[in-house]
Amino acid sequence: MLFLRRFLKDDQLDAAAAAIYGAVATQARHPSFYLAYEVPDSVDGRFEMVALHAYLLFRRLKGQGEGIDRLMQATYDVMFREMDLALREMGAADLGVGKRIKHMAESLNGRIQSYDKGVAAGDDRKTLMDALRRNLYGTVQPSAGAVERMARYLEATNTAFDQQQIQEMTTGRLVFPNPDLL
Repeated sequence: MLFLRRFLKDDQLDAAAAAIYGAVATQARHPSFYLAYEVPDSVDGRFEMVALHAYLLFRRLKGQGEGIDRLMQATYDVMFREMDLALREMGAADLGVGKRIKHMAESLNGRIQSYDKGVAAGDDRKTLMDALRRNLYGTVQPSAGAVERMARYLEATNTAFDQQQIQEMTTGRLVFPNPDLL
């Protein structure tokens, strides 16, 4: 548990959170999600992929102690700082960015609850697939195969994360399954 103590210093916390968010964002941009998995390649679709991967990360790290809770909060903060910057780079007006970020944060929290219900349903994939259709694919009509494949990816990522050591994850080395192989 010694590694948890290092997150009591803010400079180390911020660096670890940035590395973790970088891994999440990189995986969320994998081209297969936008091609084979039929996620819309749009601002909304990219947000939804980041939200899905953030959910998977937060699910694994939840309940791991005070140091990890601080790290999760710092990762959440980095994520929304990056989204704020991206919106500004796309030309969003300064006055509108705060409202959009607030809406995105509320959306992420809703997705976390929705995906949690789907995962809790276990072998009954219908709840999870409905959550994916409603959230991840909310602006399009994906094929049943794409939704099923995404459900398998989510389950495979949960399994991979459950097998990964927390200490390794806190360095930003997150082991994701290859979406091309599912």
